[in-house]
Formats: sequence, C-alpha cells, structure tokens
Amino acid sequence: MEFKHKSVLLDETVGGLNIKPDGIYVDGTLGGAGHAIEVCRKLSAKGRFIGIDQDQDAIIAASERLAAFDQVTIIRSNYCYMVQELSARGIHKVDGIVLDLGVSSYQLDNEERGFTYRVDAPLDMRMDQRQTQTASDIVNGYEERELYRIIRDYGEDKFAKNIAKHIVAARQQSPIMTTGQLTQIIRESIPMKIQAAGGHPAKRTFQAIRIELNKELDVLRDSLDGMIDLLDDGGRLCIITFHSLEDRIVKTIFRKNENPCTCPPDFPVCVCGKKSKGRVITRKPILPSDEEMEENPRSKSAKLRIFEKKV
Repeated sequence: MEFKHKSVLLDETVGGLNIKPDGIYVDGTLGGAGHAIEVCRKLSAKGRFIGIDQDQDAIIAASERLAAFDQVTIIRSNYCYMVQELSARGIHKVDGIVLDLGVSSYQLDNEERGFTYRVDAPLDMRMDQRQTQTASDIVNGYEERELYRIIRDYGEDKFAKNIAKHIVAARQQSPIMTTGQLTQIIRESIPMKIQAAGGHPAKRTFQAIRIELNKELDVLRDSLDGMIDLLDDGGRLCIITFHSLEDRIVKTIFRKNENPCTCPPDFPVCVCGKKSKGRVITRKPILPSDEEMEENPRSKSAKLRIFEKKV
C-alpha cells in the first residue's frame, strides 16, 4: 500500500517557520514528507533539513520523495530523542522545528496497522513496529480500573466505566484480538440513542488505547522544553495538534516558556531568576480554512500553535 498522507495546514505551517534559506530545519514527525518537501524547496544549497519518524513505512516513503534534495538527513527515531540524535550529528542549534501530531492517513487506511475501527483487523496500533507491546496487550492485560482511567482521560468518553467493564467481561470468554471484536464490545456498552446522535461509538476508545500504547502525551510533554532550547535566536517551533489533550499541553508549555516567572503577583521585581525563552506567536491557534476542511475532513480538529525563540 502506498504511503499517502495529505498534510494539514501546510501553507500556514511552512509560512509560520519563517524559513531562512541557509537555515537548519527539523520535522520530528516526517510522515509522507508533505511539510518536508515545501521546507526543502525554500532552502539553499547551504541549508539543511533533518526528518525524523519512528514508522519504517514513513521512512521509506519520505526517503523516495526527498531524494532530489541534497540537504536532507532522515533518521528513524522518536522525536523525543531529537536533541540526542542531532547532537550525535554535530547539530546543537536549529532554525525551525515542525511536529504534526496524531495518526497519518496511511496508518488509518492501512488495515494491517490496526488503527481503524471501520474494518476488522488485528488489534495493533503501534506507531513504531519495533515495539513489542500492541493494543491487544492493553485490551487483554490491563485491569478494569486502568482501562477505565485511560478511556476516561485519553478518550474523554463519559461511558468509560461501562466500556471498561464490558471489555473485561468479554475477554474472560475469549481474548479480544481484532478491531472488529473491540468495536462490537464498545457498541454494546453505549446506549443506542447516544450512538445514533453522535459520531462513531468506538472513536474515543480507540484514540485512548492508541495514546496509551504509544505514550503520545508523555512524549509530547517531556520533549517540548528541549526543543525550545534547541532553537537558535529567532527560530520557531510549529506544532499541529488534533485533540484537546495535546493542544492543552502545547499551550501550557508555550506559555510557561514565554513567562516562566514564579514570583507572587504582588512582588515589585522578579527574584526567581527565571528568564523568558521567547514569545508565543499564536495567541489563538491557527485553524484550517473552510475550503481545507471540505477537501480534507481529517483536518477539522487540527490546531496550529507557534513559538519563537528570543535569546
């Protein structure tokens, strides 16, 4: 299956980087290289681009699509290791970083990857197929209270308790091994009138299990400060999120880096010594246009936030 992914907020993200032709730019979620190609087109022969992705299928596709650009280095890794990976290659400062979070269209559409609830497939959901744990291990191995926690917190599903209860009851009869089995259990856990009024009943639970399996929120939360430190003066970090939990993390960490002072509000001067690392460019997130949402329905929940380093 060909690796296809339509990049969301493409012009807004590339424009937001404020690209210098001789600069160094990093895409921590390279995917199908949609953003990468546009960045590389703006670079001179002295510029440099580093693409990082943990998905081998993405690495293969991006390598082919970026083959015409001599300035490109592609690394198979998780973006949480960005600072270490770049340091090992002699890079200690960059002019821009892009993160396009969430699941690619390829991962969703490739049934074998087990991300989608729309077809019956093995319950996998690994973004990095070198990882041994799968979604099936979570569904069949987590205690009921842990399943409830992740579906409630990461899926924000008000029926989380009932879904967790039904999963545990079902797996006592036989292991839950496919997306179809899990989807049917979720359907049986949610009242029909709710299912009729809302979106697909399995969407939130699948999201929750995927986030837990790939540690998506932990990786994001633990990586952003290091990425901001990696930026050179005037460098920018552009992050596209697809749900409120990610967006909240980005918004909070951007604000903390802009104004890290912990002094009480009534102090006449700052005594904590914590200095601002830059400014938030996007007071409100940039959203897709009506035209983009019509052309690419998966862009509807996307939000772009931008931080600029100031030394």
